[in-house]
Amino acid sequence: MTTFFIGDVALDEYYTADRWPGRADKGMVRELPAEIGGSIANAAVVHAALGGETQFISLLNDSPLSRRLIDDLGQNGVGADHMLIDPAIAESRNLIFLIDGEHVVLTVEMGEQPMWLAQATLAALRQPGFLYTTLYRVRRLHVQTEQGLLRQADLVADLRHHGRRAIFDLDVGGCTPEDMPYLTGAAVVIFNQVGFRAAFGHDDISRIGDWIRDHQIGWVVRTLAADGAEAHDGQTRLQAAGYPVQVVDVTGAGDTFGGALTWCLTQGRPFADALDFSIAAASRSVTIHGPRGGKADAVAVQTWRAENRRP
Repeated sequence: MTTFFIGDVALDEYYTADRWPGRADKGMVRELPAEIGGSIANAAVVHAALGGETQFISLLNDSPLSRRLIDDLGQNGVGADHMLIDPAIAESRNLIFLIDGEHVVLTVEMGEQPMWLAQATLAALRQPGFLYTTLYRVRRLHVQTEQGLLRQADLVADLRHHGRRAIFDLDVGGCTPEDMPYLTGAAVVIFNQVGFRAAFGHDDISRIGDWIRDHQIGWVVRTLAADGAEAHDGQTRLQAAGYPVQVVDVTGAGDTFGGALTWCLTQGRPFADALDFSIAAASRSVTIHGPRGGKADAVAVQTWRAENRRP
């Protein structure tokens, strides 16, 4: 069973600073070595490292940097057989500033061009499995079929009908009522604390049971940074604490969590165990510099998890 990841892959350019400048202010930064990252690509690499069959789709230009990004995916066990190319779009880059144990990410705007999928891609996506993606990407998906144009929420529903279960990483953006045609029927919807509050106006996951049931969502997850994560399926609330660690770089922690959770679900693990394993993978990742700090096989994560059990 192949899991598809549809989203961003980018060159992450790192800088550190003693503080984040205010409006009309100035500041100095120190440049660190650039790393290949991109949120959904990071999750795909984590999934592949754990042993999952992984395919990645994005829309890139045809520059040497784009070829480098694609080659790097392959070197990390991630297939790019269905990659989309548009020579007119910008280079895929993120500017990441590490300040006071947290990070600020600025992404170069690449536009919202439609992502036209090939017939072979549609056929592959119509196989049972998981699809890990974002609202920003699925709003752009189009494919021409013998029956006519299939796009956006209708395409997501078509894939769900064929057994492709969506996992949405909503991160800080949250969602609005207009997004529900995409999210309805999803296997998992992941928010961080900022995104959850943006979506619901509060921080209490136990208050959204009706919303989960009304939209037939399998699980909603709210990640809690160093405090771990909680999840709700409309009936049961789960919570798993974070692991105490010395933080080196939080970049990619959420991506590690999402990639690990997806892999656990492909293995049929109970959701409570999947949640704790994914928190362990993410906690381990922040002890390593770089967006791919979460890359590890399942044995390495399980060993780290056992060695760092909470008091």
